Amino acid sequence: MSKRRDFIKNTLLGSAGLLALNHLEAASRKKRKPVVISTWNFGLKANEEAWKVLGSSGSALDAIEKGVRLIESDPSERSVGLGGRPDRDGVVTLDACIMDHKGNIGSVAALEKIENPISVARAVMEKTPHVMIVGAGAQQFALQQGFELKNLLTPESEAEWREWLKTSKYKPVINIENHDTIGMVGLDSLGNLGGACTTSGLAWKMHGRVGDSPIIGAGLYVDNEAGAATATGHGEEVIRVVGSFRVVQNMKHGMSPKKACAEAVKEIKKLFVRRGADWSNTQIGFLAINTRGETGAFALRKGFNYAEHDSTGNVLKDAEFLL
Repeated sequence: MSKRRDFIKNTLLGSAGLLALNHLEAASRKKRKPVVISTWNFGLKANEEAWKVLGSSGSALDAIEKGVRLIESDPSERSVGLGGRPDRDGVVTLDACIMDHKGNIGSVAALEKIENPISVARAVMEKTPHVMIVGAGAQQFALQQGFELKNLLTPESEAEWREWLKTSKYKPVINIENHDTIGMVGLDSLGNLGGACTTSGLAWKMHGRVGDSPIIGAGLYVDNEAGAATATGHGEEVIRVVGSFRVVQNMKHGMSPKKACAEAVKEIKKLFVRRGADWSNTQIGFLAINTRGETGAFALRKGFNYAEHDSTGNVLKDAEFLL
């Protein structure tokens, strides 16, 4: 009988301890200070827009969608959304994905004539049983959801495309043409993570080409028990290593955000070597945030920067690099 009492006592104590730990974790999450990070210098503007939501105790997902939409709708930003550089046929095609703290995901790829693909991706996540819709089907879905058709090829981008047609040579330029994505991840005041990634892809790409940006696990990944990560640069190489998922898994195994990003970059370089491929004209960058709000980034080579916004302000930082 005494053994039975001891067993019940120990079980209750164990349960109480577990409940206490859960309460402590919940309390800790509620005390988190919000922070948002995004790729490249246009991330400063995106962060300011996101902070209007995040700084007022809004959700990470709402803040991030609002932040990247600003860049999608800015025709002066020539690698995202309206005004994005076209493919070799002169067509602007857009890719985007979004992911919340519960593991809900939505994605669109090869989307034409819709200014804000990130919001279409969110509609896919919230209003369909699917996670990715592409091409004409994505446009059809967007129209059904009330989005409007719009000519995304601005005079400036069209002029660049016509100039390119004179030689039709495709050679990506490090940190210029590869400056092709806004990825944003953040942590809200409830301790929940969210992320988004949106792009018009590499300029002068083959029609129908899709990079890493709309692919969950490659261009973006969110795990509320570990962290969130996003990528920019040469999408084919990011896909090859399932880059953002790899970064988040690295954080889950105890690495800091910067270390987690660095290890993913090293894996990409390793595959370049194994394949005997030329990486002299390629750039890849990752940025990440963990559940404690710690951030970090790392790139293949010099030139990748990212913006970080918390309660102390909004700053642009240069990422460390491998080569």
